Amino acid sequence: MKSLLVATTNPGKVAEYQVLLQGLPLSIIGLREAGIAVDVAEMGATFEENARIKSQAYASISRRLTLADDSGVCVDALGGAPGVYSARYARSDHARIERLLSELNDVPDDRRTARFVCVIALAQPAGEIVTFEGRCEGRIARQPSGSNGFGFDPIFFIPEHNQTMADLSNEIKNRISHRARAATQARAWLMKTCQS
Repeated sequence: MKSLLVATTNPGKVAEYQVLLQGLPLSIIGLREAGIAVDVAEMGATFEENARIKSQAYASISRRLTLADDSGVCVDALGGAPGVYSARYARSDHARIERLLSELNDVPDDRRTARFVCVIALAQPAGEIVTFEGRCEGRIARQPSGSNGFGFDPIFFIPEHNQTMADLSNEIKNRISHRARAATQARAWLMKTCQS
């Protein structure tokens, strides 16, 4: 069976992609399982650039079909920030949430609109790269709620579900999240590619 390298050392993210891409004739592994300890810097100005940089670098190193993603939260009242800097916004998830809530303290609820964005890049060892983007619209809540998530999930409120991303079940999250929406497109492309 062919393998698909997911360009992360985070076992949780590898497990998430194993669920999102289940049923494909591919063995889905992370950087640790592939024995790759090289760190590729995210120097791009957009989610797509960062995903392309990582997928291309790790496909070249591993000689395997490689999936890399970049994602974050974009808040309208902050001009799209933190955006590509979401993971570097502060030192921990708790600190990132505290900073964002502080920056939005005086912003009324109707102007706290935001979206999670995820871009997945799939790179072939020979150099071909395709990308897929998923978005999930919502707004920034005034305080954290829920424990089923990480990053900004506890303050990302989704009006249709009247819950934060961290309050949602895995079943719903794996249908509506930005990563799930990008992965659905990537899965369709992988299915066609594996059959050809």
